[in-house]
Amino acid sequence: MYFMNQIGKEILDQAFHLLGEVIQARGRSHQHFVVCGGSSLLALELVSRLTTRDVDILARLEEQGLVQAKPLPDWVNEATEEVRVELDLPEGWFNTDPADDSFFTFGFPEGIEDRLTTQSYGQGLSISFISRYDQIFFKLYAATDQGGKHFADLRELKPTADELLAAARWTRHHDPSDGFRFNLEEILNHLGHAKLSDQI
Repeated sequence: MYFMNQIGKEILDQAFHLLGEVIQARGRSHQHFVVCGGSSLLALELVSRLTTRDVDILARLEEQGLVQAKPLPDWVNEATEEVRVELDLPEGWFNTDPADDSFFTFGFPEGIEDRLTTQSYGQGLSISFISRYDQIFFKLYAATDQGGKHFADLRELKPTADELLAAARWTRHHDPSDGFRFNLEEILNHLGHAKLSDQI
């Protein structure tokens, strides 16, 4: 049994392989998901943290590009539940919480698809992990909104001033409120880039 509510890199890899096997065994079509958050950081070894609580599905990847992943089909939820039971994973270990409609309305970071790292897990499943550059965008957005682990991850990604400026401008498209701007400026200040506030 793995320690409660946490998933390490090895278990994550096992879970994806098992999910791919379950999908194939059930005769279902190949699934391709784009993943962000802690599981992507772990898979690409972008930060020093050793565990995550879940797999954050950002979108599906199809021929036409990124498409909305939610809601997941019932059979996908059943397959992920089978994997959860087999590996004793946390409830909701595979979820579409980050798959917000606003990303499809206001846009993802430009060029995100070109920077994906894709891993095949058998004939049933492919997972594409977002890049360090795109993690900066999503982590800045999450850190401004929630703080905590997202800010810690963002700091460890060591974003440059140019990367932060691009990310900050992108977040403002998604939340133009005064409250969000205030929190964003605080985050930039804590990262040592207070001067960027005049450019967002």
